Amino acid sequence: MSTRELYVQDPGDALWKVPATGAARFSWEYGDGRERLLALYQKGKDKQWDATSRIDWDLEVDPKNPLGTPDESMALYGTKYWDRMTEKDRGELRQHYTSWQFSQFLHGEQGAMVCAARIVESVPDLDAKFYSATQAMDEARHAEIYSRFLQEKTGMLYPVNDSLRALLGDTLKDARWDMPYLGMQVLIEGLALAAFGMIRDTTTKPLPKQILTYVMQDEARHVAFGRMALRDYYRQLTDAERREREDFVIEGCYLMRDRLRGLEVLENFGIPGEEAAEITENSEFLHLFRKLLFSRIVPCVKDIGLWGERLQRAYVDMGVFELGDSSLDLLMAQDEELAEQLDAERFAAEEAARTAEIAEAIAEGGREEA
Repeated sequence: MSTRELYVQDPGDALWKVPATGAARFSWEYGDGRERLLALYQKGKDKQWDATSRIDWDLEVDPKNPLGTPDESMALYGTKYWDRMTEKDRGELRQHYTSWQFSQFLHGEQGAMVCAARIVESVPDLDAKFYSATQAMDEARHAEIYSRFLQEKTGMLYPVNDSLRALLGDTLKDARWDMPYLGMQVLIEGLALAAFGMIRDTTTKPLPKQILTYVMQDEARHVAFGRMALRDYYRQLTDAERREREDFVIEGCYLMRDRLRGLEVLENFGIPGEEAAEITENSEFLHLFRKLLFSRIVPCVKDIGLWGERLQRAYVDMGVFELGDSSLDLLMAQDEELAEQLDAERFAAEEAARTAEIAEAIAEGGREEA
């Protein structure tokens, strides 16, 4: 079945063409590159996994409550609209909102796959090309996972958010080879990690927890890759070139903060656009999410050397300046540890179940002999 039939709103032309500029760069230097990037490339190879077998797709998901998150996470909670809703209406709202979130994850992961391919093409260093090739495979797997979850578990898709589309377009249109790194690895991946982490830590449902935990394990490597490559390159930039990158970051951060709110869902439930915007602005959950949104972006931006006065003032205005001192390494280590812990728990439970089955079979055999 075509996914067009699952879209809540018309996604428009099924094919989005972004005009690309810039050079494809070949490197004839095949000697050893930077040890840190080559080690990350090795890790990227070692950590490849199959979404079909690692994730337990047999787990049931209630389309009307896919995440099991508290009512307070709904922007409408506490409003007159929420009070008027029946339990059936609220279930439909949860279905739509989860579908909107995971649809943006899906579209973003496809964008990440394209950006990783663009990095392979345009980055001048062979060690960076090697790692980017493993990331393209990671992003393909993530897109596969979110597509399957939406089609099989929630049965609903939303088109790409206009602001996410704009940021993807700006990232891909730029001829400078470092811009796919900056737009995707720092901004879009940083946004995604914040959203993934918030749901991972609040969902009570095992399937979405598995999906988000395992995807975040991959993303920890991607952010590390972007930091390494950009930190080295940005040391060489002129002040003017650095300001251009900082302007791009400022614009992208305001765009994501102000526009990725799920207004499409509220409007789909008949709430006028201006009122929907006011409701989301008053949502305590949205305020918390915005804070978390920048928990990975701000320290990464500072780490790669983009920390001019204009950028600092923008982060003060957004109320996230102090996040620049957060430990990004600690956050990424936690993402990896949680995935390993989840694997250990799942394998232990499966082993216990198999042991119980064997014991039961032996006991049954003994009874038959008696």
